[in-house]
Amino acid sequence: MERIPLRVICLVGPTGAGKTAIALRLANALGGEVVNADSRQVYRDFPVITAQPSPEERAVCPHHLYGFLNSEEKISAGQWATRAVAAAAAVSARGAAPILVGGTGLYFKALLEGIADIPPVDPTVTRALTEECAARGPEVLHQRLREVDPVYAARIHPHDRQRIIRALEVARGTGRSFSWWHEHAAVTPLCAGLRLGVQMDLATLTPRLERRIDAMLEAGALEEAQEARKRCDDPAKPGWSGIGCAELYRHLAGELTLEDARGLWARNTRAYAKRQLTWFRADPHLHWYAPDDAEALIRRAEQYVATV
Repeated sequence: MERIPLRVICLVGPTGAGKTAIALRLANALGGEVVNADSRQVYRDFPVITAQPSPEERAVCPHHLYGFLNSEEKISAGQWATRAVAAAAAVSARGAAPILVGGTGLYFKALLEGIADIPPVDPTVTRALTEECAARGPEVLHQRLREVDPVYAARIHPHDRQRIIRALEVARGTGRSFSWWHEHAAVTPLCAGLRLGVQMDLATLTPRLERRIDAMLEAGALEEAQEARKRCDDPAKPGWSGIGCAELYRHLAGELTLEDARGLWARNTRAYAKRQLTWFRADPHLHWYAPDDAEALIRRAEQYVATV
């Protein structure tokens, strides 16, 4: 018997566009619960730096899959999707609307288009790439990824150690690129539903991102990184690969002044937002709304829920 995909509402968009605020309004209007779909917000050590919902925001409605991993732990898109489906199914069973919110395109792809059935890779390949990344830096491996899988390399940050190593190990271990597997080996989607996007052009978004970084620093981002370093003092671990985390680690290690770390954080965030916009704009199923047009977005969601 063919499995019927679970019905969900997805809210996507670039970092800093206002997804969290709109998600809370959406949850309030629909009687919904929020499920995290951001690969950085899964780490418990960095609630400020990764802009996880505040305690006040979480009090508005139940939130799931935020801050549940230690910095040394990694999670694949497939592993996240398994957790997300379980969380969303539990939300639906309670009679509430599951609202998946985030900016990680690969997470939504795994959830809505199916997960590639990639064969296991020899652990020695992973270990060799991890050691090389630690010795030579992620930029060197990212350049190699651009040669074997330019499509995926363009979608990820040159400092994203976890995804760079994963893509290279798949290419080396299977003889096929990571992009090829996701294009040709997809299985039945786990979820289906309404896809809503928060739209903001990069020129408008850039100063907002700068202000947000300053607000994070005022809210204790540096102190948060200092505490995280006491628990995990290895910049090669997955939790430290996030934008903001990596730059502050370099400051704490004496490699950058705080001013230089802030500037690099801002540039990397802008570059990431640009990649997010490119990824999501390629999705023909997305319905786009400006942040100040939340009422129209909510009406669209209400119409969808009424038909499910």
